[in-house]
Amino acid sequence: MTIEQMYFYVLLFMGAATILYVFFGDVAEGIGEGIPFLNPTIIMAFITFASASGYLLESLTTWNSWVILVASLVAGALFDVLLYFLFLLPMSHAEVSIAYTDESLAGQVGKVITPIPADGFGEIVIETISGLVSKRSAGYDNEEIDYGKEVLIIEVTNGTFLVREYEPFDFKK
Repeated sequence: MTIEQMYFYVLLFMGAATILYVFFGDVAEGIGEGIPFLNPTIIMAFITFASASGYLLESLTTWNSWVILVASLVAGALFDVLLYFLFLLPMSHAEVSIAYTDESLAGQVGKVITPIPADGFGEIVIETISGLVSKRSAGYDNEEIDYGKEVLIIEVTNGTFLVREYEPFDFKK
């Protein structure tokens, strides 16, 4: 087996391992938490970059195999660092969630769908990222609020949304 074939087989193996990692990566998710360079994604990317550049250099140049090995390791490390800092690190901080808590809805504007009587409970609907959410509500000062009125959620107490009728700010006044 030539060194060129060895680079090629390592490249094929790492390509297959990467595909498997995409599908079954949740199993190995916690491995690289403490030390980012022990992350399986980083290790597989380094080996893939190094073997790909080694294969290309063996195929296209007449350099000594030791020089090609060192050059491919340097290229693999360089591409790996670029991958980590330009893609993986920013993506790890760009977490998006559609989950919400009742307390996180305070300050939102909702609409009354079941009238809120004085000293009683009604129902409001709030539009969130995950869709429309209906919640039990009461007037903040035990006031009556009619159907269809927009309300501002002031606070949440024991699963009940305490609301006031919403008065949008008018810049023209």
